[in-house]
Amino acid sequence: MLFVQIKDNEPLDKAIKRFKKKFERTGVLKEVRRRSYFEKKSVNRRNEIIHATYVQNMKDTNSEK
Repeated sequence: MLFVQIKDNEPLDKAIKRFKKKFERTGVLKEVRRRSYFEKKSVNRRNEIIHATYVQNMKDTNSEK
């Protein structure tokens, strides 16, 4: 459960913004999207490998500069 204490004379917009940041940091929405459909283990592993090679290539290109 997320709680956001509203301070004295604080605009509601700022409190909502703080709530959104807290909610985003918890990763709830990301987890819901990930669980919205079933993905086979082999497909999941393939995607992890593709992502890892992409990240490695990005690191390599940045270190060359």
